[in-house]
Amino acid sequence: MSRSERLLDLLQILRGYRQPVSGQVLADRLGVSIRTLYRDIATLQGQGADIQGEPGLGYVLKPGFMLPPLMFTVDEIEALVLGARWVARRGDDRLGQAALSAQARIADVLPPALRDEMAASALLVGPGPGPVVVIDTAVVRAAIRAERKLIISYGDAAGALTERVIWPFAIGFFDRVQVVVAWCELRDGFRVFRIDRISACSETTTRYPRRRQVLLKAWQIERDIAPPP
Repeated sequence: MSRSERLLDLLQILRGYRQPVSGQVLADRLGVSIRTLYRDIATLQGQGADIQGEPGLGYVLKPGFMLPPLMFTVDEIEALVLGARWVARRGDDRLGQAALSAQARIADVLPPALRDEMAASALLVGPGPGPVVVIDTAVVRAAIRAERKLIISYGDAAGALTERVIWPFAIGFFDRVQVVVAWCELRDGFRVFRIDRISACSETTTRYPRRRQVLLKAWQIERDIAPPP
């Protein structure tokens, strides 16, 4: 492993800790001596990383430090390309265009060797019919970000329509269907709504009373679902 790769790994390890972690733990995870670890910490601090702490007390990386794109590994580049291609095929129009735009922006600032790797990525997303969507899911995503209620017309498996006021806090993307996870005021509980069964969707200016992170965690606990990595 080169020193630049080790510095990148050290930053990634520090990102996984919200509380100070001892230098010995970091050194063990990197497979280096504690003296080398201290030198690497000093190097990163000199490059602008807001790493706070000292020997004997531990270290923590404060949020906000951005890695330059040239430090991406080839595997990370392939992961980004695959993700962008999947979103371009399976997301709504605005999300798909955003994925392609982000991919182009990353390519613009990569060094030539990595730019070539990105262009030549052999990880492909297969063709398929994709989900059937009537409404503009960008409206749902905007409501989730703003933590605002939505009014929807929803059809059950038998086709019966009901009007619901929901508190949307997550969207699930699958090959053939998309779902919105929300608190339903009509049912007074969490529900998962298939987006292809939502025939109408209206924004409101009303914020729902709980933070979306709180709702997501409560839903995961209720369903015994592990949080995403």
